[in-house]
Amino acid sequence: MSVLIRGARLYGEGDPVDVLVADGLISAIGSVEPPEDAEVIDAAGQVLLPGFVDLHTHLREPGREDAETIETGSAAAALGGYTAVFAMANTDPVADNAVVVEHVWRRGRETGLVDVHPVGAVTVGLNGEKLAELGTMAKSAAGVRMFSDDGHCVADPLIMRRALEYSTALNAVIAQHAEEPRLTVGAQAHEGEIASRLGYAGWPASAEESIVARDCLLAQHAGARLHVCHVSTAGTVDVLRWAKNRQGPGFISAEVTPHHLLLTDERLATYDPVNKVNPPLRTGGDAARLRAALAEGVIDCVATDHAPHPVQDKDCEWAAAKPGMLGLQTALSVVTETMVATGLLDWRGVARVMSERPAEIAGLPDQGRPLVTGEPANLVLVDPDAAWTVRGAELASLAANTPYEGMRLPGVVTLTLLRGRITAREGKIG
Repeated sequence: MSVLIRGARLYGEGDPVDVLVADGLISAIGSVEPPEDAEVIDAAGQVLLPGFVDLHTHLREPGREDAETIETGSAAAALGGYTAVFAMANTDPVADNAVVVEHVWRRGRETGLVDVHPVGAVTVGLNGEKLAELGTMAKSAAGVRMFSDDGHCVADPLIMRRALEYSTALNAVIAQHAEEPRLTVGAQAHEGEIASRLGYAGWPASAEESIVARDCLLAQHAGARLHVCHVSTAGTVDVLRWAKNRQGPGFISAEVTPHHLLLTDERLATYDPVNKVNPPLRTGGDAARLRAALAEGVIDCVATDHAPHPVQDKDCEWAAAKPGMLGLQTALSVVTETMVATGLLDWRGVARVMSERPAEIAGLPDQGRPLVTGEPANLVLVDPDAAWTVRGAELASLAANTPYEGMRLPGVVTLTLLRGRITAREGKIG
């Protein structure tokens, strides 16, 4: 069966065109007569983009299926316009060996809503003391090409150096959760005026910036690829610009989350643990610098850091609450609000930061491809003029810990196709 998307604007540019999808590929673009078996989708006024790629998501399986499963997380991803996601290694057991990463990979294939790529741990048990079986995971059926201890920093510089050196032989990227742990002991919020007023122990920006600077130097020494997770401070933007100018393109990449683009530490005044996240929400000045850096390309892409938690892990006092927020279904809308509505990015820019660059960083040959005939039909259709009100209980995730509860956000995903097969439409799966 084929699908004809009628009257869409590619990248939001030019005149509306018809796009015919058949046999998993874009087979025709222009004024197209639908084949007899074609399902016709009216896309008048809508924008067609390559499917989104998330380099940083937590699907919780195995071990915390009370918070999320690969099936429910994949559903949230498809509804958010994603066709590929990278599942972080902090599961139980930790994804630090071929058995666990292959389990995640196979469960993703069984679910079939998005391509699920497991991220392997850098160190055994995420303990930061001994390198995990990087080579075995890379050679497994999962073909792991990204490694991260996300949730924990690889704080030991010698371990980090060895990981970077080893990754070069695997054509892999090391993704670092940049947090000097000795500077964040007991920290509960961004170190600043608001934390002081509320009585929270402060989390200094330098805890992130110092690790990023160190690792950029180590990556240059090793000739390795380093990806910086969830950039949150203006100072890190300065470090990244310096490192990229020093080392040249291709070695250093970085991501920013939607919540760090939109939200600030002013929200902490409510004492609501839904706003607790790692790294913490920073100042309005930091958020403005992050938005500018994403538009400029100093920060390469948007990644959700989708972190579902069951009620008991969030409905408690701030100090006991787990850090993290949902992000897969709201990412496009937050980017629309912060980047498109403000004129910082056009829709082609959205394709760059949510699809093309993350696919390039991860080495995915069939994702983030141009919208031309013959390319894989991994696609998302967006209504730029529509808006929706976020309700955590109505999201596909098992969890409901969204910081956008009750917010009305612009930009609605109306259709997602994975290799030509409709995975989500009009807020429903399939």
